[in-house]
Amino acid sequence: MSVSTRKRQKKNLKRGTTAESVPPRIAVSITIQPPRYFARKQFVERLLAAILLVPGAFVILIAGILVRLTSRGSPIFSQQRVGKDGRVFKMYKIRTMIDGAEEKTGPTWTKPNDPRVTLLGKLLRKLHIDEFPQLINVLRGEMSLVGPRPERPEFVPNLLKKIPNYGDRLAVLPGVTGLAQINLPPDRNLEDVRRKLVLDLEYINHAGLLLDVRILLCTFVRLLGCPGVVAMHLFGLRREVPEFPDLKSGAGPSAGGNGAASRQTVHAPVQQPGGANGYSAADGNGSQQIADKLQPAPQVITNPKPR
Repeated sequence: MSVSTRKRQKKNLKRGTTAESVPPRIAVSITIQPPRYFARKQFVERLLAAILLVPGAFVILIAGILVRLTSRGSPIFSQQRVGKDGRVFKMYKIRTMIDGAEEKTGPTWTKPNDPRVTLLGKLLRKLHIDEFPQLINVLRGEMSLVGPRPERPEFVPNLLKKIPNYGDRLAVLPGVTGLAQINLPPDRNLEDVRRKLVLDLEYINHAGLLLDVRILLCTFVRLLGCPGVVAMHLFGLRREVPEFPDLKSGAGPSAGGNGAASRQTVHAPVQQPGGANGYSAADGNGSQQIADKLQPAPQVITNPKPR
């Protein structure tokens, strides 16, 4: 391998991308037809992003200067993400991790108390200021203000194989904020992705102007320091999502010690009505029905390897 190739690969890892291995588009299977509302709202959101970039540019400038003064590397961080219909695009963020955070590990999800996150980065993430540069992506038509969170192309092929209907979330533009983002923490495993998919599909099926306004207002008051639970109840956006078992837990040997696994069926818990708007996952917002559809099928290991 030439010196120039090694330098290019190192540069790509610092930017959070491996350009040589990522195609411009990932093949996905989409089984739903999103409402016409998504086509109508794109122009309005791009106009709104241009307006928000006026005060947002000042916030990005101040945050960028602080990042540059407190850690080595560029303050603006770009990373490849998968958008509508599987198209890969470059998403912009204010850098919250140390420079070259994935040089040794490669692409990974963030862990709890991740040591790669800087002290300033923790504050920027808590206030969601690191997401402000994504207004540029909205202005370019690559993202929406509200929608499913875009995933990295290194992870998407595996998620498409492991999680039923995962490709349906790619029927619309990804969002800076969304129903799943305000209800659930960042993804750390397949179970987190499945739970977010429930809310992503609920949003796509029930999207409308009123829902978008409530999500944007909820996000705004959280930026002002309002606790997330209070903000979600205030705007009637609190959702309860069933917990799914991790795929690995159902595929390993049983506790019997002979390596054989028994047939396992997991049932989602029944949710009780509640919340500020009287909705719950089981009584009107569609989350329970979507969760039942996404419930993993029973897994059986027919030819276990001997220990």
